[in-house]
Amino acid sequence: MIFSIPNLLTFLRIMLIPLFVIAYYLPYPWAHALATGLFVIAALTDWLDGYLARRLNQVSPFGAFLDPVADKLMIAAALVMLLADTEVYARVLDGRLFAVVVLVILGREIAVSALREWMAEVGLRSRVAVSYIGKIKTIAQMIAIPFLIWREPLWDLPIFRFGEILLYLAAGLTLWSMAIYLKAAWPNLVHPTRKR
Repeated sequence: MIFSIPNLLTFLRIMLIPLFVIAYYLPYPWAHALATGLFVIAALTDWLDGYLARRLNQVSPFGAFLDPVADKLMIAAALVMLLADTEVYARVLDGRLFAVVVLVILGREIAVSALREWMAEVGLRSRVAVSYIGKIKTIAQMIAIPFLIWREPLWDLPIFRFGEILLYLAAGLTLWSMAIYLKAAWPNLVHPTRKR
């Protein structure tokens, strides 16, 4: 079931990442609009592949592995590019705070991935399944990043500032969701032979 529709959408999301990176760095006035559009399409496939997997009963172990990998690659690519962009760095409220927020988000993704892998090895992966807070965090990131890429006001709304504030909110939710996962896994981290 590797080539199911949901998995093909996940593959599409992964293939969009290099196109998004190229679009971001194109030396044209419309480059950021294109990069924003590609990111939004990729973000929509994240929702659509999960919906179709459940709707078509095509949930698979391969899809469960690949989907979060695609999400993390997409988020990491976007955040690293934004952090390295001197124009973004000049526009944010505080460049050092923005850098710390990006580090918190990326660090949490690495830590939670490692935690899930370890819990899977001891047969308790379900204890660290995606939480409601984790889903809200992902939504906040998926909205914040296109706003930060777009940059320019939209209908006189300060889109960039909205994106920045949403990203800070996502960082807070990131820490909260990581605390939830650590709390769920803590008994088995402290006593690895004990199953509860």
